[in-house]
Amino acid sequence: MPVRVIGMIGVAPPAGEASVHVIKGGISADYLRAFAQAHEQSDFDLVLVGYTASSAEGFLVAQHAAAHTNRLGYLVAHRPGFVAPTLAARKIATFDHLTGGRLALHIISGASDAEQEGDGDFQPKDVRYRRAAEYVELMKLTWSSPGRFDFEGAFYRVRGAHSDVRPLQQPHPPIFFGGSSEGALAMGAQHCDVFAMFGEPLAPTRARIAAFRARAAVHGRTPTFNMSFRPILAATEDAAWARAQRILDSIRAQQNPTGFGTVKKPLDHSARRLLDFAAEREVHDERLWMPIAEATGAVGNTSCLVGTPEQVARALLEYYKLGIHSFLIRGFDPFNDAVEFGRELIPRLRAGAAALDRSAAA
Repeated sequence: MPVRVIGMIGVAPPAGEASVHVIKGGISADYLRAFAQAHEQSDFDLVLVGYTASSAEGFLVAQHAAAHTNRLGYLVAHRPGFVAPTLAARKIATFDHLTGGRLALHIISGASDAEQEGDGDFQPKDVRYRRAAEYVELMKLTWSSPGRFDFEGAFYRVRGAHSDVRPLQQPHPPIFFGGSSEGALAMGAQHCDVFAMFGEPLAPTRARIAAFRARAAVHGRTPTFNMSFRPILAATEDAAWARAQRILDSIRAQQNPTGFGTVKKPLDHSARRLLDFAAEREVHDERLWMPIAEATGAVGNTSCLVGTPEQVARALLEYYKLGIHSFLIRGFDPFNDAVEFGRELIPRLRAGAAALDRSAAA
């Protein structure tokens, strides 16, 4: 399977080379345009458009960026519960047509109860997962039903629903989903096309892939897998480790590096997993470096791969061998790192994955 490379775009310039988040803050249309174009020129396939309870609206961000790029796809994070699923289905199908099939959807249930409450959602997380499963089911019915249909579930009820517009990508744009709790795994196994994980050591990654494949097989599904990393690159290995330490020192010195407060308390099960790995040791499998995850409470994508472009590409290919065929990579200096990844890391990753595919076919 050809490797897929995903980046992440922000809407305003961050400060310095130690930015944990790229979606908080104000908005600059010029920066957004240039950031998306930089990813396209660096040969990314998709870029994630993130979601918080205070950030710019993701579909509009992606629409603006898509109008200024030709090939780049957009993985839009979407939280069920704030827009009716039938309307969301039409919105997604419309976007898919207007961008020539350059949309993918990342279903998320919310980083925390407190953040959800900022948008008026007071349901606990286990309920949000069940609601999300029903939401995706109803969206899929909207995309696929040839005529009007009725639906009655625990969270949504419609009568005579219909959509004049169907997605350009059939049967629908790819649906990503991630999480480590029982509710997340149950929902994802039933509905997602791509199961997304934060970077973990190789051995537990192998076990997670096998376990999730078994869950999905119960529903007759064969998902693919995405893993997120923060590569820290330099021309030499020593320079890369020195840069990693500078970034860590800068993050530790910041008052609120994550935007979620200063308490390093894990927000969810996925963060707890990363913190457990960080507590075991700083470096796993030669390149996976965990101190920034520890310093931030493992908020978001904070698993780092440190080394030269060649070394980090080799590390990514070890995950590719396990069945991770999609990688979300972004840096702590987001714009400049996206450009840097396109120079050597992405070409080496694509060439290595293609060689592995040829070897497997032979």
